[in-house]
Amino acid sequence: MAEVVIVPDRAAAGALVADAIAELIRTRPDAVLGLATGSTPLPVYEALRDRLAGVDVSRVRGFALDEYVGIDADHPESYASVITREVVEPLGLDPSLIQTPPAHDEDLAGAGDRYEAAIRAAGGIDVQILGIGTDGHIGFNEPGSSFASRTRVKTLTAQTRADNARFFDSVDEVPRHCLTQGLGTILEAGHLVLLAFGEGKAEAVAEAVEGPLTASIPGSAIQLHPHVTVVVDEAAASRLKFADYYRESYDNKPEWQGI
Repeated sequence: MAEVVIVPDRAAAGALVADAIAELIRTRPDAVLGLATGSTPLPVYEALRDRLAGVDVSRVRGFALDEYVGIDADHPESYASVITREVVEPLGLDPSLIQTPPAHDEDLAGAGDRYEAAIRAAGGIDVQILGIGTDGHIGFNEPGSSFASRTRVKTLTAQTRADNARFFDSVDEVPRHCLTQGLGTILEAGHLVLLAFGEGKAEAVAEAVEGPLTASIPGSAIQLHPHVTVVVDEAAASRLKFADYYRESYDNKPEWQGI
């Protein structure tokens, strides 16, 4: 079972996860981070700014979960641009060590295999930050994705495009395709940290954590991983059947265990 931590708000979630990542980097300066985009992980990246002040981050490596196909790499909403703007520059990371899926390469058919090879060459991802879509997707693994899937091109659902339209002038500008790490790729990370906030994510969180293991809810794949931390606010936790147990378990866990 995933460890579920219910926090008061986004800031508390960001602080909790940033503490764990900062400790990882202090103990392993060449740590490999799995980076999510969107609004959900922003509190983590914001909290890391203070926690990494004075810490040597010159060897930290990172791999983004996904990238849009069909927009320029320098488009402000390409994930290459987002990661640079929200993670690399604020945290002072070496941009040459941070990669996004090569969705803009001329050889798109082989791009997924090249990204997989790059992750393997780095020794794998130590901690993977995840959000979850309202339909239960993680990364851009839409409902129906295989739990064994690897990095590949996926077609985005109408719901995902509508959810992401807030970052564009209209839904028509949201790309229809992406290059995303697969569920099988994600499950190879050492530690998965899934964050969710707001009542709109409550059903997806409950299905991912407590529902049946099903490709219809790609997020349920986290149940297959031995080290998962789900950090949610009260609203996102509102449909969890065992919320009281999660609170009791976290309140009474040994401090040395961390998350």
